[in-house]
Amino acid sequence: MKKAKLLLVEDDLQSRKSTEKILVIEGYEVEVAENGLQAIERLKNGKDGISLVLSDLRMPEMDGIEFLKALSVLGSDLPVILMTAYGKVDDAVWAMKWGVVDFLSKPFKRQALLEAVETGLKRVNAKSLNASVAGAATKPGVVRESTWLGISPVFRALSDEVDRVAATQATVLITGESGSGKEQVARELHRRSARKSQPFIVINCAALPENLLESELFGVEKGAYTGADSSRIGLFEAAHGGTLFLDEIGEMSLSLQAKMLRVLQDGEIRRVGSVSSKRVNVRLITATNRDLRERVASGYFREDLLYRLEVVYLRVPSLRERGEDLPELALHFLRQFALKHEKPVYGMEDRFLEAILSYSWPGNVRELQNAIERAVVFSEGDELTRDSLPESIRAALAAGSGIPATSDRNLSIAIGTPLKEVEDLMIRKTLEHSQGDKELTAKLLGINSRTIYRRLQEKNSDEPV
Repeated sequence: MKKAKLLLVEDDLQSRKSTEKILVIEGYEVEVAENGLQAIERLKNGKDGISLVLSDLRMPEMDGIEFLKALSVLGSDLPVILMTAYGKVDDAVWAMKWGVVDFLSKPFKRQALLEAVETGLKRVNAKSLNASVAGAATKPGVVRESTWLGISPVFRALSDEVDRVAATQATVLITGESGSGKEQVARELHRRSARKSQPFIVINCAALPENLLESELFGVEKGAYTGADSSRIGLFEAAHGGTLFLDEIGEMSLSLQAKMLRVLQDGEIRRVGSVSSKRVNVRLITATNRDLRERVASGYFREDLLYRLEVVYLRVPSLRERGEDLPELALHFLRQFALKHEKPVYGMEDRFLEAILSYSWPGNVRELQNAIERAVVFSEGDELTRDSLPESIRAALAAGSGIPATSDRNLSIAIGTPLKEVEDLMIRKTLEHSQGDKELTAKLLGINSRTIYRRLQEKNSDEPV
């Protein structure tokens, strides 16, 4: 059964033939062009059933960017995937402005090609998005949820490492700044592994006090303590056959670390209140934004457990190190939030692009995601403007630093103010300046991040206290 018709634009004969073969075997109908000029001549006569274009970036006579411009001149709304062995910010920015829907980094594997094509066919272009918001009968194509996107050398290197590690059963320790995407790396490891059809379970070790965290991880036997009216399995048992991801592992207490070490050594867990052990088959992935070796030296983390956790060590680069990926990530979030909020937004003005490329993004991908969502919500036209960015980002750019500039950094506290009120005020103000990042707030205040979560729970809200 034939699938969609694709136009493949590739000047390298070997690459063209191998790519065409993969697509044809998969059931796609493929037309080929040796360069951009041939492709444009083909499309001048109409799309004739073509649903998507795959184009090389570096080609003689007419390169990929010029090809995109020519498509725009023709009035074509065909989605385009660019295939490139190069990663430059300028190329990515221009490609995004002229309608590219995805990047495929060379050399690519068969599965990566097929996933890119499938995603590209689903992605909404500008016209279909506008039609949807205006009240079309059906919603446009699905925007993929994953932010596993990028063409930068550091991202490609990380992706290659994930590919190699995923096929193994090795325990993995992921480090990186807050908001850089550590959980996304863990999910990608699971998705590419033989366990992908089994559970992937996440827990933040800093979000629960020690006794509750132990019960969540290992389960509870009936009668183990007052209120334990029935037995309950823990996350290790729930993740049997799959993957358990422990975020902020550096916040785990020493006593619980000892029990974790036993699990890794023996592959067995013991429910709270039980006298017998149970074997579990779980791949453990952990993450932290702390320096665990420093924690070991300070006596807060077991060295023997660290050795067990970092059989494989993966570092997630900050967004500052991934400048080439900014346009693609920004476009992904734009599409995602335009659909979510039903806003007819499909592009970004030049000043907006210049701004996001100039800003330092201390909050990494999470901060970018929040900024794009805010920009979409406050947009009044079909393009995101510089004025729709958060004030803190605009202030930083105006100061010429690219670093968040905020006012009101000093607090005036009356003598006699109860200590708890002072602490709550300090936490609230620091949370405001860190844009709600609880781990960063704890680091700035020199306290355990568990304290932040506990204070928020006491207020019965996830908003700043």
